[in-house]
Amino acid sequence: MRTVTITGSRTAGHHDPAHYAQLFAAYLAPFAGDAHFYLGGARGIDSLALRWLADETDAWLTVAVPGTLDQQPPEARHAVNRAWDRLAEIVELGADPLDDAAYLARNRWMVDRSGLVIGFPVGTSTQSGTWQTLDYASQQGKARLIVPT
Repeated sequence: MRTVTITGSRTAGHHDPAHYAQLFAAYLAPFAGDAHFYLGGARGIDSLALRWLADETDAWLTVAVPGTLDQQPPEARHAVNRAWDRLAEIVELGADPLDDAAYLARNRWMVDRSGLVIGFPVGTSTQSGTWQTLDYASQQGKARLIVPT
């Protein structure tokens, strides 16, 4: 079974949902046949990709959060609740405090369990969590697919 981490910006309002559906159909669907996806359970790309994968594929889905699910923003909790019956697992890593280091640790946890990382970055800033996750995947010798949004 292929294992895939999805990483992307928490900012996704600059495109409409149909745009993301087209991106996911083009760049997630080809890997979804026999796959287990790891998603970060945050707002933005995490929530959009989770909803799309739950609705459009039969792939295994795991949501990993740095602290607890209850600490995630409402949009993210809603996406998880909507996909509840499709989730293989929810992983609560129990970080305290929820700071940048906790989110980076969550992303590394997902990458460590994946053979492929698909990133949906916004802009070119290499300081974002998305780019840090893609860089970590590269350091670990993981395949990466970068889909600018």
